[in-house]
Amino acid sequence: VDSQVLQEPGDRSHWCVVAYWEEKTRVGRLYSVQEPSLDIFYDLPQGNGFCLGQLNSDNKSQLVQKVRSKIGYGIQLTKEVDGVWVYNRSSYPIFIKSATLDNPDSRTLLVHKVFPGFSIKAFDYEKAYSLQRPNDHEFMQQPWTGFTVQISFVKGWGQCYTRQFISSCPCWLEVIFNNR
Repeated sequence: VDSQVLQEPGDRSHWCVVAYWEEKTRVGRLYSVQEPSLDIFYDLPQGNGFCLGQLNSDNKSQLVQKVRSKIGYGIQLTKEVDGVWVYNRSSYPIFIKSATLDNPDSRTLLVHKVFPGFSIKAFDYEKAYSLQRPNDHEFMQQPWTGFTVQISFVKGWGQCYTRQFISSCPCWLEVIFNNR
């Protein structure tokens, strides 16, 4: 696996870093992304990129194990001129929350469901810069002021789901974009 792990915070050659979580626990190190696209999947040999199946997880939860087994081909993150696209390569839906997917005046950000075989522009750089408001509490809590996207596999969260927070989801990703 050609994983380039983020060595030091001063490294700005990447366009994003990815953290993999199981419920409230981060599993493995931050994965630094320099290439224009990245496949994030569960089992080898299903691509070149970030293989979640190779990360050591101490989580014995049956739900986490069940969801892990369903990630399969996972997702592809692609940096385009207009932003970052996420393509669902899995056989199950993924769920995405991003500040640039919603109406800038909305009080809470919606979680968007993306079906297998579909893609979504999960992040828009231009929109993200225009969203930066110094007094906005939600943006103040995020690293790099709103330059973060959360993606869960198989299970959704938010207003329409029993899980209110992403940290209640069995398997999820945090994608933090370099704002330079």
